[in-house]
Amino acid sequence: MKEVAVLGAGSWGTALGIHLARLGKSVRLWGRDPELMTALREERCNHNYLPGAMLPPGVFPTASLGCALDKVACVIWAIPSHATRDMLRLAAPLLASDTPIVSGTKGFEVGTLLRISEVIQQELGSTRPMAVLSGPCFSAELARGAHTAVVVASHSSVVAKTVQQEFRAPYLRLYVSDDVPGVEVGGAMKNVIAIAAGVVDGLGLGPNALAALITRGLAEISRLASALGGRRETLAGLSGLGDLILTCTGGLSRNCRVGQGLASGKSLSEIQSGMQVAEGVRTTEVGVMLGERHSVDLPISTQMHAVLEGRIEVASAIEELMLRRQRAESDAV
Repeated sequence: MKEVAVLGAGSWGTALGIHLARLGKSVRLWGRDPELMTALREERCNHNYLPGAMLPPGVFPTASLGCALDKVACVIWAIPSHATRDMLRLAAPLLASDTPIVSGTKGFEVGTLLRISEVIQQELGSTRPMAVLSGPCFSAELARGAHTAVVVASHSSVVAKTVQQEFRAPYLRLYVSDDVPGVEVGGAMKNVIAIAAGVVDGLGLGPNALAALITRGLAEISRLASALGGRRETLAGLSGLGDLILTCTGGLSRNCRVGQGLASGKSLSEIQSGMQVAEGVRTTEVGVMLGERHSVDLPISTQMHAVLEGRIEVASAIEELMLRRQRAESDAV
């Protein structure tokens, strides 16, 4: 993979582009805003989304999708979930049928309730080589070369091992998995629990409450992943527990900031004004709908959905969770 395209010039796409360029790859970093891409070319820094991280010489920002995708060996997908299908339809005519896609997008598609890999397969074909990259990794940390471990999941062991080899660095370790549903559900639903973690922090409920939230959040994520074809043990790994801990406790979590804002009495529109996409806001609704479809109990997600819709105050949501019927910890529902 000497030449790769990274689609999406937000913080995550930019960080991945920086990382891959450090490995000696020629990286075409695509973004839809021509002014932003011109600024990236001239200033070599994404001040809007990843301030302080300089682009290596091997990163070539462009607003031309055709230039970005021309004869590349691999496409890294860093487009937000809500824009993924439309972008796939634009990209499809420009891609060779055997060009692998590595999805770094964490979320579901609103409406269809599909995982992002399923959307990619619908638009690009089920035979498309594809992998999912997920795990505990903040963009700014990857960009500065902080030690990190993530998971690459694919139904093809060849694709997974190729990405594992091509993306590895002295500071980045990748583990392979064939559990694509489990990895994707973990990466998506941890953002929902992170909003709740922000609420816990914003209300000053303390570390006992946060530890309980993370643990019970992992339980409901695991139940949903199992219902969607994933394996529970996957959720005990980097793409489940690891990502959940980071997103619920790390100061760089946008989803946590949403919860903190809600706890302070701000409206959702106020909180989201001027900030990058917090995937957990959309994922909450989809997660609750998936739970209803598959008869999976998601108490934390359900309460956060009610808070985000303005149907309940954050303090009342916490009270509802605490007053639920007590039962055995190992109960499946």
